[in-house]
Amino acid sequence: MAGLLVCVAVLAAASAYGVLHKRRSGRVRVRGRDDGKRLGADRLGGELGERATLVQFSSAFCAPCRATRRVLGEVAGVVPGVTHIEIDAEAHLDLVRELDILKTPTVLVLDADGHIVRRATGLPRKADVIAALGEAV
Repeated sequence: MAGLLVCVAVLAAASAYGVLHKRRSGRVRVRGRDDGKRLGADRLGGELGERATLVQFSSAFCAPCRATRRVLGEVAGVVPGVTHIEIDAEAHLDLVRELDILKTPTVLVLDADGHIVRRATGLPRKADVIAALGEAV
């Protein structure tokens, strides 16, 4: 009987963690540790957008990274003055460590000056990215 109770408790805890993880993944949010950090075109390997820049950290075998690339490319194509830059996390480990990138895909929303204003881990929704761009201006 005790084994059954332990099994039920573990399943309940794992289910709760799964639900919380799913709700947080892909949400565009502000992180206090990003305040004041600025990225220039020289560090990103591409020019900043006139209005905002979407910086995506990806890895070679990341399936959600391909979907994220498509979503961010569509947003950059629809919203004027926005560019999308994809960075290979494995090739830029110094930048990954400095920005505290823990998983791929991670998307940073930069304002016109290159300051980090929002961050998303996981596959972001198109509407959330567009809303974050409105706040970046």
